[in-house]
Amino acid sequence: MIRKLIVVLLAAALLAAMGLGYASWKQRSALGQAMAIDEPQFLEVRSGDTPSGLFRRLEAEGTLEDSFWLRLYWRLNLPSQTLHSGEYRLTPGMRVADLVGLWQRGEVVQHTFTLVEGWNFRQVRAALAGQPKLEQTLAGLSDEDVMARLGQPDLHPEGRFFPDTYAFTRGLSDLELLRRAFVRLEAVLSDEWEKRSEGLPYKNPYEALIMASIIEKETGVPHERGQIAGVFIRRLEKGMLLQTDPTVIYGLGESYAGRITRTHLRTPTPYNTYTTAGLPPTPIAMVGREAIHAALHPEEGTSLFFVARGDGSHQFSDTLDEHNRAVRAYQLNRRADYRSSPPPQSSVSPEVVE
Repeated sequence: MIRKLIVVLLAAALLAAMGLGYASWKQRSALGQAMAIDEPQFLEVRSGDTPSGLFRRLEAEGTLEDSFWLRLYWRLNLPSQTLHSGEYRLTPGMRVADLVGLWQRGEVVQHTFTLVEGWNFRQVRAALAGQPKLEQTLAGLSDEDVMARLGQPDLHPEGRFFPDTYAFTRGLSDLELLRRAFVRLEAVLSDEWEKRSEGLPYKNPYEALIMASIIEKETGVPHERGQIAGVFIRRLEKGMLLQTDPTVIYGLGESYAGRITRTHLRTPTPYNTYTTAGLPPTPIAMVGREAIHAALHPEEGTSLFFVARGDGSHQFSDTLDEHNRAVRAYQLNRRADYRSSPPPQSSVSPEVVE
């Protein structure tokens, strides 16, 4: 009796071992299979997706076989493995084990989004809305609503975001990307403010940011930022009007058609620095660290005027007579390819007309 029981137990153990061996072989076989991929593609993993569900989806699409054994493998071997949402790149010749490795390492595809120096907030929102890899949550919201969602309901959005290239994974919201840019600008501005030169006519970092935005829009060649900052600082200190075209253009908004008329220059608005003294009420564009640094470290000198030469650089002058001569030389007799600064993306250089 005991002998029979031993035989039964040994047979059961053998069958169990054979079953486990078969199951292990089937799992290894399923993992080693080449996926049916003819060209590079992305597998999107959304929040809440599970490996079992994804294996089923891929089997239904004909990309792999034996999803049962793959689901069993994950359940037995990787029960606590986190599955990161995002996109995973699938390439021809890839095996299922390679995909599992990507999931284990969380190697999601990184996309990039660039905010450009000199963009205004209208351009920022248009660029965000045109990025299909971002989750769109801001459509239909006013600028004030956007700032409220960022937890800054009392702040004007212009110039409050740092221009840079930001990496993100599919599914990140447009709001979260803006939040990153907002936090980054705050950090850069605070750092530069702490290291500022003495004796500047700013009451707070925000005024320096406003000045930096004007410098950003006026600067055609990088090495002139400090000179341009110096001109504007000296004009402020002497009580002179800043008289800078980019502020007038900003005040015109969407009605600006690429040409500034003398009527525009004479019409008072909060942003018209030909008629309104001091800084405008807000920045007029996003600014890079270099423009902020220039606003807080203006170059010493005596020049109070500058005019675009037509190659992106400027002629600086100490007196109005010198400036008028430079205007006659560089603008009234301008060359055919004249431009006030290197042309940014899809922009038109301003031109003053009667």
